[in-house]
Amino acid sequence: MTSMTMTTATTRTYDETVALVRRHLPDVGFGVLTEIDMQVTLKAKLGVDVEPQIILGACRPELAHAATQADPSVAALLPCNVVVRAHGDETIVETLDPRVMTTMAPGGAALQDVAEDARRRLTELLRLVGNA
Repeated sequence: MTSMTMTTATTRTYDETVALVRRHLPDVGFGVLTEIDMQVTLKAKLGVDVEPQIILGACRPELAHAATQADPSVAALLPCNVVVRAHGDETIVETLDPRVMTTMAPGGAALQDVAEDARRRLTELLRLVGNA
């Protein structure tokens, strides 16, 4: 594996891209459990200004259950974070490659099917929201 993440870029605005990601996550079978607005959080906690960035904690309960049944320690890698961040004239959408869990968790081999299912779904999400 050459990268721990899967990424796409778009020329859509940050706000348009966040809305598009939210709209398409259910289309690929994921819901959003958590949200962290990095721009707001870092401004409030550190007084620093950063470009807009949000971390959406996406979950597909069936995959989370199967993964934790195969290896309970993999729960530390859940949910699947989908990051949307402004980057100059582009907006980046990035997610952890689910295959990473097969290399990090002791029961990695047992997680192969779950990782491939999640990867296929997140790859489709990136295809739906990317245009570059």
